[in-house]
Amino acid sequence: MKIPAFTLPASLARLGTRLPQLPPTLALVAGLNLALDRVLPRETLAPLTGKRLLLRITDAGMALRFTLTSRGFRPQLDRRPPDLTISATARDYLALALREEDPDTLFFSRRLLMEGETDLGLLVKNTLDALDWETLNAQIPFLRHG
Repeated sequence: MKIPAFTLPASLARLGTRLPQLPPTLALVAGLNLALDRVLPRETLAPLTGKRLLLRITDAGMALRFTLTSRGFRPQLDRRPPDLTISATARDYLALALREEDPDTLFFSRRLLMEGETDLGLLVKNTLDALDWETLNAQIPFLRHG
């Protein structure tokens, strides 16, 4: 299934910036923690430990702040500047997660923006590229798509 092109309405982004960001951040870190050591190799991600990360979903007005600790991913509750910011639309994140687009294509078409420590951005990109998506799809049925 190919994800159709869509753009969330601008009003949603305006509303999203006014809503609490903690609930979606908690959902994100819960998902990342489920994947940690199962899919996401902790030793590969070690350079992210203690770094402030910001995931922006531009068309939803969301800014999810989190960090990796020795105990897993945790929400980042302070407002200090992030070490790495990754920004894209909801559709582009979904296409990336479903492997319909690769990070390089999104990056070079300026649909995926990374700001901050470039070595951290490369680490994230290379980790995504190295994942065995076939095995992951077989293990997690809801990721399968036609």
